[in-house]
Amino acid sequence: MNGDDSEEPAAATDDYGFPKVLWRNVDKHPPPGVHHLRRWRSPLRGPWLTSVFGLVLLITLPIVVITGLLSYIAYGPQFGQAIPVDVGLLKLPTFDWPTDPSWLYRLTQGLHVGLGLILIPVVLAKLWSVIPRFFSWPPSRSPAQLIERLSLIMLVGGILFEIVTGVLNIQYDYIFGFSFYTAHYFGAWVFIAGFLVHVTIKIPKMRAGLRSLPFRQVLATPVAETRAEPADPDGLVAADPAPATVSRRGALLLVGAGSAFIAVLTAGQTLGGFTRPLALLLPRGRDLGNGPNDFEVNKTFAASQIDPRATSDAWRLTLTGGSRAVVLDRAALLAMTQHTATLPIACVEGWSSTQDWTGVPLRSLAALAGVPNPVSAYVRSLERYGFNQATLQGNQVSDRDSLLALTVNGADLSPDHGYPARIVVPALPGVHSTKWVTSIDFRAV
Repeated sequence: MNGDDSEEPAAATDDYGFPKVLWRNVDKHPPPGVHHLRRWRSPLRGPWLTSVFGLVLLITLPIVVITGLLSYIAYGPQFGQAIPVDVGLLKLPTFDWPTDPSWLYRLTQGLHVGLGLILIPVVLAKLWSVIPRFFSWPPSRSPAQLIERLSLIMLVGGILFEIVTGVLNIQYDYIFGFSFYTAHYFGAWVFIAGFLVHVTIKIPKMRAGLRSLPFRQVLATPVAETRAEPADPDGLVAADPAPATVSRRGALLLVGAGSAFIAVLTAGQTLGGFTRPLALLLPRGRDLGNGPNDFEVNKTFAASQIDPRATSDAWRLTLTGGSRAVVLDRAALLAMTQHTATLPIACVEGWSSTQDWTGVPLRSLAALAGVPNPVSAYVRSLERYGFNQATLQGNQVSDRDSLLALTVNGADLSPDHGYPARIVVPALPGVHSTKWVTSIDFRAV
C-alpha cells in the first residue's frame, strides 16, 4: 500500500454506504471561505455560551410566534380580511376574537413587536456564537447532519427575514417590493418549521452545554481567567483560541444591555404616558393632533385623499340590513343615547393609545337598522384607498362598549381621527377601527 486513493478497497465505506475515499477527496478540496475558520479565535465561543443564548430564545421566540399568529386571527380571516387570504394548508383554526379584556390586542401585538425587537441582540449574539458552523466542511456527512443543516438554513434565514421585514414595516418603509403581510406570514412558517426541527435535534446538546460550566462560576470569572472550553464535536470552540478581551459575564451583560436599550426605545409605544417620547422607532406613530385629539395618528386625513366636502354638513350615515335603509346625519346621531368607554386603539405596528370615546353603541344602531342580533357588520369608509372597509363579528357589534364614536376626550373627533364618525371596539386591531365611516351593513346571516 502506498497511500494512493486509487487503491482504496471498494468495500471501504462509512456507516451510510458512502465510500471513504469520497470524504478524503472532499476534505482536500474545500470551497473558498473555509480557511476563515482560523480567524475566529474568540475563547468565548463554545457549547456553554451558545446554549445560554439558545435557552433564552427557546423560551421567548414561541411567545413572538404565537402572538403573531393571534394577530392574524384577530384580523378576521373568516371574513377574508386577513392577509394573505389564501394560505392553503397553513390555514389556522379561526374563532371569534374576544372583546374582553379590551386591551387584549394591545397586549398580544405589543408583545409580538416589542419582544421581537428586544430579542434582536440575542439573535445576533447567538449567530455570532455559532458562525463557525456555517463554514464547516463538508456541510454534511450523514442524513442526520443534512437534516440539521437544512433546519439551520430555515431557522436562520427565516428569523433574519422576519426581523428585517418587521423592522421595515414598523418604519413604513416598504423597500422590498412585495406584500409585507403575505411574506411575513409565510416566512413565519418557514422559521417555525426550522425552529421545531432544530430544537428537537439540539435540546440534548443544549442541556449538556448548560451543564458544562456552572453559571455562578461564569459570573465570578474575570477576563484574565477566562479560558476556552474543551474542544467540542460541533467545532464551536476555536482550535487556536486567542486571549480573552472580555469575559463571558461581560458578553452576557453586553447583550443584555443591548436588549434593555431597545426595550426603553420601544416600551413607550404600548405603555404610553411619560415613556411615549422615547418610542423613537415609530416616526409616524408619534404624529399628534391638537388638544383633546392630541394622540397618535396612523393615517392622516390628508393622506386619505377624501374630499373635505364629504365630511361637511352634507355627510350622512347609511344603515342597512333590515327591510329598509336608515339614513342619519350627525345631529341625529348626537341626539341618540350616548355611551362613553375608555378604550385603546392598538395598531399592528405595535403602538397603542388609550382614550375616552363617546358615541352611539353599535348594537343600538343595529336595532335601529332592524337587525337586533347581527352575526356581522360590514363597515365602509369615505376613504377610497387603503383599508377603507372592515367586517366586524357579531360579538364585536353587541359589546356594550363597541361604538360609532363621535367625540373623544369630550371634544369632536378631529379630521385626522375620523370626523364625522369612526368605529371603536374593544380589543379590535386598529386597522379595523374604521375612520370616516359612511355606511354600516348589519347582517343577520
